[in-house]
Amino acid sequence: MINPDDPLNLQVQKQAKIIEALVRRANRQHEIGSTAYSAFQSAIALQGQIWAKTRDLERTTNELESVRYDRERTRKSLTDALASMEGGFALFTDGKLEVCNDLFRTLLPDLSRKLVPGLEIELYFDALRNSRYLVSTDGRMSTSLTEAQRGPVGAMVLSFVIELTEDRWFQINMQRTSSDNIVILQTEITGIVRQNRSEKENLIDKQALYLQAVFENISAGICTFSQDGEVMMHNTRFRELLGLPYTLLQKGTGLQQVLDFISVNALVLDSAALNVNLWRERLAHQGRLRRRIRHAGGRVLDLHAHVLPDQGFLVELKDVTLESRATEMLEKRVDERTLELTQANKRLTAQYEAQARVEEELRLAKERAEAAVSSKTRFLAAASHDLLQPINAAKLLISTLKETTKDNPVSGTVDRLQGSFTSIEELLHALLDISRLDSTDTALTPSDVCLGTLMQGVVEDQAPLAARKKVQLDVVPVSALVRSDQRYLMRSIQNLVVNAIQYTPEGGRVLLGCRRRGDKIVLEVWDTGIGISPKDQKRIFDEFTRADNVPIGSGMGLGLSIVDRTCRHLGHKVSVRSKRGVGSIFSIEMDLVKGQPQEPTTYLAPAGANEADMDLIVLVVENDEDVLFATTQKLELWGASVLPAASTEEALGLIRDIGMPPDIILADYQLDNGDTGVNAIRQVRSETKTKVPAIMITADRSPDLVRTGAQMGFTVLTKPVQLSRLRPLIDWKTRPQNRSGAGMKAVYAGE
Repeated sequence: MINPDDPLNLQVQKQAKIIEALVRRANRQHEIGSTAYSAFQSAIALQGQIWAKTRDLERTTNELESVRYDRERTRKSLTDALASMEGGFALFTDGKLEVCNDLFRTLLPDLSRKLVPGLEIELYFDALRNSRYLVSTDGRMSTSLTEAQRGPVGAMVLSFVIELTEDRWFQINMQRTSSDNIVILQTEITGIVRQNRSEKENLIDKQALYLQAVFENISAGICTFSQDGEVMMHNTRFRELLGLPYTLLQKGTGLQQVLDFISVNALVLDSAALNVNLWRERLAHQGRLRRRIRHAGGRVLDLHAHVLPDQGFLVELKDVTLESRATEMLEKRVDERTLELTQANKRLTAQYEAQARVEEELRLAKERAEAAVSSKTRFLAAASHDLLQPINAAKLLISTLKETTKDNPVSGTVDRLQGSFTSIEELLHALLDISRLDSTDTALTPSDVCLGTLMQGVVEDQAPLAARKKVQLDVVPVSALVRSDQRYLMRSIQNLVVNAIQYTPEGGRVLLGCRRRGDKIVLEVWDTGIGISPKDQKRIFDEFTRADNVPIGSGMGLGLSIVDRTCRHLGHKVSVRSKRGVGSIFSIEMDLVKGQPQEPTTYLAPAGANEADMDLIVLVVENDEDVLFATTQKLELWGASVLPAASTEEALGLIRDIGMPPDIILADYQLDNGDTGVNAIRQVRSETKTKVPAIMITADRSPDLVRTGAQMGFTVLTKPVQLSRLRPLIDWKTRPQNRSGAGMKAVYAGE
């Protein structure tokens, strides 16, 4: 009759009703009982039941009082705990406010009256957004509420930051603690925000002081302007060079105001430099402004203005007075010398009218010589491709002519022609090397170079020359890495070896080897030649200079000059020891590099290779008709079947016609209409679905092309191509074991 799950007060009420019903029943039985004994007996039983129910009622009442006491104590403890919290606390049950502490109520005074039990959480956030004490939020208020309502129980704490009036900052944290409850905590972070702001401002101030200190210690005058043309920072040197007062160059002073002051006080003689419109136009379209101006005090200044990343600009002033005066002095001396020559010519003309025609020819020759000298550097710098193309074609044609005229009466003439052409080629290479070394910023590309590979390659290349001279040429193997430019170091070693062979008489010996000296390595070339006198040892590294005991016709005297220039640019030390009539030792000292030596880049022809056994299909892509013809003739002489093409499109047409991939591709890099050999190799491989071996034959010596070859798996040979390298390289790359992707790597084969 009594449900134990009912509340205690409801159970007590039910028990009282049951007792009352039992008492009424006992009274009725007493009135209608048949005997006094049965009535007494019923009364005794009823009294026992009443006592039992009374005890149950008292026990239940005590338990109810205990529960009420515990509940009040728990509520009081919760209230004390909430009051002692440093931040605001609120508990929302089923989306409605259950309980919160005083700090939660007082955070926003205009919301305190709305924070009553039963307030829906959405209405609380709406009131928070519209509070007049709220300045801003970080934009995550709505998303945080949505994630807290929909997220799983016990998920990560969601938080956002709000800014209140009077520069107060609070972090609001929310977490869903059960399926019905969401807890909100308010933590004040004003101190943290202000401290971070203060540290950031201090850091900015320190950086500004550091930058100003750097500016002050720069020899040039520096001044920075904002995007609006207002002074930001400057150093003392800038004011001193222009003679500006300290009060003028304050932060916020406009460029127009500075230029007006310079103009009014006539501090600068160049009025065009004071036009602010000129400044704006040049900086907007070119990003920089450069002018040489003369100061009223006699100084000559170089003015450079550059646009900064924030669209402001930096102005730099350099005092070039001494340089300008030196230039003017030289120009004056030239003018004076020219005037003297002119007067001398006039006197000679007056005395010898018969020589007028000769003087006119001399004048024209002088003008042509001056024009030639002025254009020499530009010509040599740009001539690599245009000169090396016909050189390459002629070299191939002469080689083909030599092979086809064996045992012919003209073979001797062809040999002399080849020798003369070789001299022309060597002289051209020397002139181009000197030109490139004069612009060393782009000529030299240092890398880790294996000395053993270069030395072995030079000896193999010069072995025929040594054999013709009947000079013994040896090399001591070495395994060492140095930091140098591979091409120019190889040219230097080659020049030293060629000189040693050339100036060593028949039966002599030339030895190439290395010595280690701590962290240095010294490459040495020994010979038993004619030797060099002490006075000549100081000047043999100059251009077009040879020792006194050198026979006439033994070269132009450029090889050692190239060696000296190369070593100076690369930081190597070159030296010579020699005794006349005994021999010479030329040495190059370099820094050793720790690591494993690279694999050799020189490939030799297989033993017993025949000049006419090249049973291959060779695709040649070359836009120069002469080079294409000469290359085709040479390859066909070697026994190859040649597919000549002038472009990538023509090469693809030939491939489609034969219906199969070629055995190897020989391609020039620079083709017509923006086409390149790299594109030709890529397209042919894509068309045939085969990684066809390839060799790039080009006058381009850039490291980027070598890196591209390493990525695509082709070898780079430079023009004019050396047939002693080309034939063995073709044989090596077309071997079955080297046709896979693993065996095809790019090499820079040098000159």
